[in-house]
Amino acid sequence: MTELTDPTRLFRAAPCLATVTDRDGRIVEMTDAFVARLGFSREELVGCRPEDLATEATATRIRAEHLPRFRRTGRLDNVPVGFLDKSGERISLLATTTGERNADGDLLRAISVYTELADRAGLERQYRDLYQSTPAMLHTVDRDARITAVSDHWLEKLGYSRDEVIGRPITDFLTDESRRSAMRWSVDEVIAAGSQKNVPRQMVTRHGDVLDVLMSTRADRDVRDGFQTLRVASKDMTERNRAEAQLREAYQEIGRLNDELEQERDYLREEVNVAMNFGRIVGESPALKAMLSRIEAVADTPASVLIVGETGTGKELVAHAIHARSGRAEGPLVKVNCASVPDELFESEFFGHVRGAFTGAHRDRIGRFELADGGTIFLDEVGEIPLALQGKLLRVLQEKEFERVGEEVSRTVDVRVIAATNKDLEQAVERGDFREDLYYRLSVFPVQVPPLRRRADDVVMLAVHFLEQICRDFGRDVPALTQGQVDNLRAYSWPGNIRELKNVIERAVILSQGDVLRLDLAGSDRAVEQPTQEAPAEAPAFHTEEEMKARQRANLVAALQAAQWRVSGKGGAAELLGMKPTTLYDRMRSMKIERPSA
Repeated sequence: MTELTDPTRLFRAAPCLATVTDRDGRIVEMTDAFVARLGFSREELVGCRPEDLATEATATRIRAEHLPRFRRTGRLDNVPVGFLDKSGERISLLATTTGERNADGDLLRAISVYTELADRAGLERQYRDLYQSTPAMLHTVDRDARITAVSDHWLEKLGYSRDEVIGRPITDFLTDESRRSAMRWSVDEVIAAGSQKNVPRQMVTRHGDVLDVLMSTRADRDVRDGFQTLRVASKDMTERNRAEAQLREAYQEIGRLNDELEQERDYLREEVNVAMNFGRIVGESPALKAMLSRIEAVADTPASVLIVGETGTGKELVAHAIHARSGRAEGPLVKVNCASVPDELFESEFFGHVRGAFTGAHRDRIGRFELADGGTIFLDEVGEIPLALQGKLLRVLQEKEFERVGEEVSRTVDVRVIAATNKDLEQAVERGDFREDLYYRLSVFPVQVPPLRRRADDVVMLAVHFLEQICRDFGRDVPALTQGQVDNLRAYSWPGNIRELKNVIERAVILSQGDVLRLDLAGSDRAVEQPTQEAPAEAPAFHTEEEMKARQRANLVAALQAAQWRVSGKGGAAELLGMKPTTLYDRMRSMKIERPSA
């Protein structure tokens, strides 16, 4: 055998595991330590490729990952490999390989130095956890931000093969916005800042689809140069973000519907408060006191209440009083006027619907029962509910469950029901127009609202109450009622009840001039006549109802013009007229007064 040259002898004697491979990747030289560790003879090892000595998993990794990276970069740093010695025992190593090239860039030879690991299982577990077991997308970059390794899940998500991505900058796979953000920092600066968690980025697949991901980084440091690689775990958030966006849209829709409910509820409260002194039921008659005692008895219980009374007696105010005195007072009070809902829309009005449930259902809509959850629902004119829907109403009362129209998901609701009617529901039950079981469910505790003709002692008190409130809204002084007017108010039968009394007083205020209340000009065959001896000697000029409406409209427009069409605030039209902005808004709507376009 030819005597070895000194460099070769020195290489073989080096106290490390090392090999030299030719341009074809075959071993041409090795250290004695390498020969001894693997247990083969030198002659058996010469001509072998590293993958011939490796485990099946390592051989696959060498061919699929390490060799492509080495051809691109000319270097491998501390890549994990597993060799088998002659007895078949596994040896876990870290391999660092450097290549030598000629002037044309062709590979001439490479030297690999192997470091045996003391904790072989630990390394394999780390590698397996990061690149095989985790469901996240994984990639590793070098200090130039070029990809040195990717997981199969990363490739699957982005639609590339491993050879197409190894050695390319990671920024090639980011959207323009994410690329600009990522390029503000070098890899060394990212390392200096420490590990990062859940940094939002957007990646682009091979087919141009955008993925929303959260990236978390971890640096592997090398004692020689301070930096080895940056490992990045990405979690695909695309579907979750889309679902959250849809959920936000749904919540926005819920918010919009709740805003509508708040507006409706506030309007109801404003209407009741203005009419009845902010929720105070006016009167001291025995009939009224009997009703109030029943309200106090039932208010703070969960019992359903059926309010019965003629039109205009104030059934809505009674419902408000029961709710305000209950444990649900902080919850919503939602009103449904059953007489104004078309038959085909009752179910949607009560329980809501989903988009596409029927023609015109362009978006999801929450029903009144769901909006009243935790509070009270007031079913006014409950006798008008179609017979076909009464069974579903009974179910939500008994089981507290319902489904939106077009949806199979059952929803639960906690609602106290107060119903009102001016009909004889017992007769409706006998005729078959109203379900008997629903009637008994609603009328657990009936409350009878007395008509005004049974409250003679309250008529004058109510009239004064309305007179003060209306004059305050109109910005006028409050005139006194004469004894003749008081007598006539008591004597009248009031078929329209409290609503009629309020209308009569309001018309009288509108038509009166000076300090004299012209109750005899209230303007209908139900008018309360004033004794003739109290009239002026000369009959005053009068105006028709239409003329008065025109005058009132002109007065409002004049005030709006003086305030430059500003309704509320200092110097607004409402302040000029001495009324509340909400009252002025209502009258502008009823009189169809709109600000002229510029």
